[in-house]
Amino acid sequence: MVGRIYHVGLTVSDLERSIAFYRDVLGLEFQGEIFMEGEETDKMFRRVNCKARVAYLNGSKAVEAPPVELIQFVNNEVKKFPSDLFTTSISEVCFYTDDIDSAYKHLVDNNVECLSEPQYFDFRADGFGESRAFYFRDPDGIILEMMQPL
Repeated sequence: MVGRIYHVGLTVSDLERSIAFYRDVLGLEFQGEIFMEGEETDKMFRRVNCKARVAYLNGSKAVEAPPVELIQFVNNEVKKFPSDLFTTSISEVCFYTDDIDSAYKHLVDNNVECLSEPQYFDFRADGFGESRAFYFRDPDGIILEMMQPL
């Protein structure tokens, strides 16, 4: 029934600021922006007179690498709750890197809140592999992960 993930959507409070973060700090390529409004948009989001600016960014041209979709609702109040790994929700979006130490330093140098330094994980006994990873936050406080498979 379900194929690959098509995109991962994140609701943001300031689209320009978020585009700048995902493009300039994380290095994703800006693919474009659309504006959604009308009856279909109202029905889909279950809001009357709903309007949304939506931008797409991606770090890869590979088909299996879904883009990040950033959604800013226009003329609608967006409730902002602190992101928490221990609350039922999408807990994080994970990005791949081939040099986690450089990625970590780049984020720290750009004043991005990192929740820890890169940590080593060995799940070979469980049929997975080894990796290094750490969590960090985007400008809205959304938790993201950086991972380097080893």
